[in-house]
Amino acid sequence: MQLTIKVNDIDNVAIVVEAAGLQAGTGLDDGTCLREPVPQGHKVALADIPEGGDIVRYGEIIGQALQPIARGAWINETMVRLPRAPALDELPLATRAAPAQAPLEGYTFEGYRNPDGSVGTKNVLAISTSVQCVAGITDHVVRRIKQELLPRYPNVDDVVALTHSYGCGVAINAPAAIVPIRTLQNLARNPNFGGEVMVIGLGCEKLQPGRLLPAPPQGQIIQVGEGREPILSLQDESLHGFADMVEGILAMARRHLEKLNRRRRETCPVSELVVGVQCGGSDAFSGVTANPAVGFAADLIVRAGGSVMFSEVTEVRDAIHLLTPRAADEAVGRALLREMQWYDDYLNQGQADRSANPSPGNKKGGLSNVVEKALGSIVKSGSSSIVDVLGPGERIRRKGLTFAATPASDFVCGTLQLASGMNLQVFTTGRGTPYGLAMAPVIKVATNSALAQRWHDLIDLDAGRIATGEASIEQVGWELFQLILEVASGRRQVAADALGLHNDLVLFNPAPVT
Repeated sequence: MQLTIKVNDIDNVAIVVEAAGLQAGTGLDDGTCLREPVPQGHKVALADIPEGGDIVRYGEIIGQALQPIARGAWINETMVRLPRAPALDELPLATRAAPAQAPLEGYTFEGYRNPDGSVGTKNVLAISTSVQCVAGITDHVVRRIKQELLPRYPNVDDVVALTHSYGCGVAINAPAAIVPIRTLQNLARNPNFGGEVMVIGLGCEKLQPGRLLPAPPQGQIIQVGEGREPILSLQDESLHGFADMVEGILAMARRHLEKLNRRRRETCPVSELVVGVQCGGSDAFSGVTANPAVGFAADLIVRAGGSVMFSEVTEVRDAIHLLTPRAADEAVGRALLREMQWYDDYLNQGQADRSANPSPGNKKGGLSNVVEKALGSIVKSGSSSIVDVLGPGERIRRKGLTFAATPASDFVCGTLQLASGMNLQVFTTGRGTPYGLAMAPVIKVATNSALAQRWHDLIDLDAGRIATGEASIEQVGWELFQLILEVASGRRQVAADALGLHNDLVLFNPAPVT
């Protein structure tokens, strides 16, 4: 087993593989002798680095030494100066073609076809809400539906409330308000909801419930009358008391459940998958085990004609110079730069900067700064050309690899990817998180085997075997690809769903609150 991992020949650091770390005096294969104990995942200097000298990992400069660092020393975050972010006006656009790879044919999954042409991996009744004021009663009704109605509809997987903190007390017409509004509009259109949109509103909110309904197909109208409206407002004067409100919502739910219960899985090509990839609780292994394996699987999905979206602007910004050359054309490249600049401006307005990332847990796992984190994060995108760029909450438009701009926050990113049309998510973690989404299955991939063993019933796939030499990136990538098909088909349940661990939706609202 390797004692350390060095990613690129020009790197002057390596990370420690051993779960217990390495002790002072340990000799490495290149002749380096450790001067002090170094924890798992942390960096050891492979050469003398002078004060101000470059610290290189992944073949890229991740910072400069704040003090002289001797060969064999432990390098932690307090010793590394954060370098400047790549200047956005100096980057090459669409200069690197994707590696030539043959189409991947013959792979399918069992999914739910929708009237709009999308395909779901779950069959879920979603109850959308227009304002936080109705969250309490909506949650109450969801509990009632699960207890009283769902057993009568065996082909429906679940019922979820799309509750949130938006809808009123906000600057509804501010330019940035488009982000939360289109997020809510597109959440209701997620493929796992089968096109059965129902909205609970209050009545006096700024975000009127009608704005959450998708536009009907050309030449069709949404049926109204005889209790068929897709909206119920609690302030409707025909409703007398709490019991009337609840019964009104239950009656709507029954109609939608009857339609959803008629759905059946059918064989669909991989081209109908929309897989979101994300990382959280990252460590120094993320960029050498789990994320490369995810990137390999992402390339397989793209080769099969499917869609993959990667996100997290703050964990892309410092590696953007490696992504703009992969844009399918200059327009896509400029769109990448637009989203980076938008987020730079957003952070500046909040008097924050990119040094707020990484988290204390990331640093404990060996990540010194956001540059090192970004270089390990972007490998989730694989090697395919980037065919499109989405603003926060926009719906996916093209098959292939898409950058969907989101903050790095796990919960906000997951919410925005759901709005963009994700029907399954792959989530890598090194420190561990019980994160899950009720609306779409989340496959959690451990970056190190110590976590996978300790959290044996919370992790779906152990990519730490790459670090120990038990498996290659390609082997784990193929395992993940096959697991994606099993989960998408309903033949395998992810750990978060088996345990009922699901996080709340969290909207990204950069607009003013009034």
